[in-house]
Amino acid sequence: MKMFVRGEWIDRDQRIDVRNPFNDEVIDTVPVATPDDVEAALAGAVEGARLMRDMPGYERFKILQRAANLMVERQDELGRTISQEEGKVLAEGVFEAGRSAITIETSGEEAKRLTGEVLPLDGAPGTAGKLGLTLRVPCGVVVAVTPFNFPLNLVCHKVGPALAAGNAIIVKPASDTPLSALKLVEILLEAGLPPLAISCITGSGKTVGETLCADPRVRKISFTGSADVGRRICQIAGLKKVTMELGSNSPLIVMPDADLSKVIEATVKTGFANAGQVCISTQRVIAIDSIYGELIERLQPAVESIVTGDQLDASTSMGPMVRSRDAERVAACLDDAVAKGARLVCGGERNGASVTPALLADISPAMDFSRNELFGPAVGVSSVANVDEAIALANDTEYGLSAGIFTQDLDAAMKFARRVDSGNIQINWGPMWRADLMPYGGLKESGMGKEGPKYAVQEMTESKTVVIHTKD
Repeated sequence: MKMFVRGEWIDRDQRIDVRNPFNDEVIDTVPVATPDDVEAALAGAVEGARLMRDMPGYERFKILQRAANLMVERQDELGRTISQEEGKVLAEGVFEAGRSAITIETSGEEAKRLTGEVLPLDGAPGTAGKLGLTLRVPCGVVVAVTPFNFPLNLVCHKVGPALAAGNAIIVKPASDTPLSALKLVEILLEAGLPPLAISCITGSGKTVGETLCADPRVRKISFTGSADVGRRICQIAGLKKVTMELGSNSPLIVMPDADLSKVIEATVKTGFANAGQVCISTQRVIAIDSIYGELIERLQPAVESIVTGDQLDASTSMGPMVRSRDAERVAACLDDAVAKGARLVCGGERNGASVTPALLADISPAMDFSRNELFGPAVGVSSVANVDEAIALANDTEYGLSAGIFTQDLDAAMKFARRVDSGNIQINWGPMWRADLMPYGGLKESGMGKEGPKYAVQEMTESKTVVIHTKD
């Protein structure tokens, strides 16, 4: 595919291969952007921001609604593209495509709801005859740097709100998975979006992404990815608005009164979806001593039953990781855990980009597995004496994106909700749950700012205060 820059589809001699992670076959190629391409994207976005600022909110809504309808019509095609380039099973790819359409539709609704407030100036001295109000206005040029693991929906979570709010946006998609983002641009243009309102530029994060993020014409950056890259973006961004959706090491606490059948179901669904390559994937299960043995015993066959293989085969329930080097990294982390005292109950075999679903027992805070983000198909289980110890262990990481607990004890559930350092709290489900309209973001090293169309629109607009001085 070509990239889209300043209203034109552009090709370049130097290209990036987009590969199917399962068999390493090249499914398409995309251009490597030059510095001139980056400059053209920025100049075009400045023009596009003026167009979008002057476009009525209802017109922006209609464009996004048409785009959402086209996405629904092409859901199977989009889903297959997602699965081919990213490696998630076809059912997950089609499901993501459906979610993406809803994200664009919900964003469009927010274009009709950009409101300010009337200020109670008469509550201050010397304000007779004064009327105050606020106006919410677009930031202008938004840059979105997006990850590989949800190559369409996480792009939509940035593009939809940016356009709904009246901005222009430049998307820098992950080099492993750029095709879904480029197909979204095609759909938005078909839906009537002014061509200057969006660019999608392909190339390395080091050259393309950093240049975009450092440019003073950019007012807002929305990034999803690793904490290390997020820190780098914040260093070079200067005085810009930033939203950082970063890493995690999500815990799931299991209390003695939990329904273990539901715990097993939730752990499998939230720990191994997309081969564990989800920011809020269940990574650590923290069980009270009295149920620890039974939990391991019942988890093992459930994990072993996950069928791995070609993500485009309907019989496969977990596909490969996005790159072979990521599979190597996961295998090395499992080896480190075992060397430090963990027990590998099952799985962990690597073949190319694939790793069989792994279950670790007896993990401890001394292991990298317990403290850092794995981003792979493995779950580790540890035991504690009570809920206070479980909360302390859950918090023993620099991350705080999502956490879950299984219990019927309301007091324990509320203690967990109040004391666990996490931006998203799930009670009686695993950490991996998100409705696309809800506020979503992390604490600590998991980032800053919120996504979800309503909340992202707030992040992608700015407020003006207006005071009218009347004769009276």
